[in-house]
Amino acid sequence: MDSDNLLGEFLRARRELTTPEQVGLLPAGSRRTPGLRREEVAMLAGVSTDYYIRLEQGRERHPSERVLGALMQVLNLNADAATHMHELAHPGPRQSRTADQPERVKPALVRLIRSWPYTPAIVTSRWMDVLASNQMADALYDGLAHRDNLLRLLFLNPGSRRFYRDWEESARLKVAQLRAVAGADLDDPYLTDLVGELSLKSKDFRRMWARHDVFSGNVATKRFHHHDVGDLTLTYELFNINGSTGQKLIVFQAEPGSPSAHALNLLGSLAALTSP
Repeated sequence: MDSDNLLGEFLRARRELTTPEQVGLLPAGSRRTPGLRREEVAMLAGVSTDYYIRLEQGRERHPSERVLGALMQVLNLNADAATHMHELAHPGPRQSRTADQPERVKPALVRLIRSWPYTPAIVTSRWMDVLASNQMADALYDGLAHRDNLLRLLFLNPGSRRFYRDWEESARLKVAQLRAVAGADLDDPYLTDLVGELSLKSKDFRRMWARHDVFSGNVATKRFHHHDVGDLTLTYELFNINGSTGQKLIVFQAEPGSPSAHALNLLGSLAALTSP
């Protein structure tokens, strides 16, 4: 990660993912590189090619709101990606911590989630380390390696491709969420180590990280396959934990009366039988 040119890296990645057809340009012969050319982005955004090149190279770091707005339109950025681009252009105070500072979950929150007999719930750090979980979450993720971190579970555990029925979508979402929480703070030592490890060990992570997708939504639908109760379709909802440094509570629920709700109840019963 080049933390000295975050905006330039983002613009280049999004430019390469934007096709001429998406912006109303006619194809003009073969292209050596994917997506739009720099001069095409510059023309559509109403800036000089030299100025846009300087943005991508990091020699220009303070684009105006007009330029950012134009680039948002040209690169077809959604609200999350546009917010992320503005943060890269105008970074705020860093939230980084040193890697040797352990995180603690409030005991009252741990007691709360562990009182839920049929609702899987976990507490994660800013970088998706699992800091606390209840019995139902342990049962849901039973048998999967790398459960200490949701990204490691997805990319370093071959079994995750069976567990997550929509593995590609789930993996892209997680990487996009990581981009969103990282913002301009990509030199955090823990994040640097995590991204380095995943980049070294997973070509899929490298591919998705290079896209610079951003997602900050708090609700999604997940489809799982559990080795004991079969397929489940669950709503996955994230809640920010006040007073923490980026911790989130993740809760899974099934549609009442659905086959997934029955499977979740069965999983809770099985977990209760096997608990100490």
